[in-house]
Amino acid sequence: MNTTKKRTFKIFQWLITIVIALIILIPIYWIFISSIKPNEDLFAVPIEWIPRHFTLKSYVTLIEQVGIVPQIINTLIITIPTLIISTFICVLAAYAFERFATKKLTFAYGIIVFSALIPAIVTARPLYDFFKKLSLVDTYPGLILLYISALVPFSVLIIRNYLSGIPTEIEEAAEIDGAGFFQKIFYVIIPLLKPAIATICIINFINCLNEFFIPLFFSQKIKVLTIGISTLPRANAYDVPWDLLSAMGCIILIPIIVFVMIFEEKIMDGIMAGGVKS
Repeated sequence: MNTTKKRTFKIFQWLITIVIALIILIPIYWIFISSIKPNEDLFAVPIEWIPRHFTLKSYVTLIEQVGIVPQIINTLIITIPTLIISTFICVLAAYAFERFATKKLTFAYGIIVFSALIPAIVTARPLYDFFKKLSLVDTYPGLILLYISALVPFSVLIIRNYLSGIPTEIEEAAEIDGAGFFQKIFYVIIPLLKPAIATICIINFINCLNEFFIPLFFSQKIKVLTIGISTLPRANAYDVPWDLLSAMGCIILIPIIVFVMIFEEKIMDGIMAGGVKS
């Protein structure tokens, strides 16, 4: 009887997994085939799940007319330093909030987490005036700083929650062996935080790729991928270039899929541990 129940439960698990996988993968597959179909075949009836005609015209248009390559470079120039700097800052901040807990630090931690609830549009105008005085509007350092500030609350929350599950005895043992503060951080704490760091890196990477408001409001000359979507060529105001949108969607999805495949196990560990501990 137990064996029958286990088999039934296993079959049920596989059915649920297959259904969820189809819900996720079918839209991705649809975006891909839409990016390599001729525009006139996009709305063919019945639906062609395996295209009879293939074309790379959409990607050529993105390169030659939209300037997708500079947009990709700009996105990487902003995203990579943002991930590195924000991760380093948040690890140190989370360590301070967790290991040196005082009333003032707890209050500061609450303010940082609460800041994530404030809509970006509320602080946009004063931030713009402030950045303009510092000559940071429409610059890479200015955009990187804004991206970092948007990522800090979530990152500190996840890392601190994960750090609360690491016993202090490990650090005390390192101190007995003669490790200094930064030696503890780099050789003890950070290796133990790999699941949490992998989690925030992939989530923050996705957030950076999806960020639309910051580059739209604080940049005119520096174009990133999200802004490029709004500048796709169209025949008229009511025309939607689905082929170009699909091609750009594939370009944005590829690095996300690669990141998730590489760090899948660590991401799941980080989400479970960082989301459950208090």
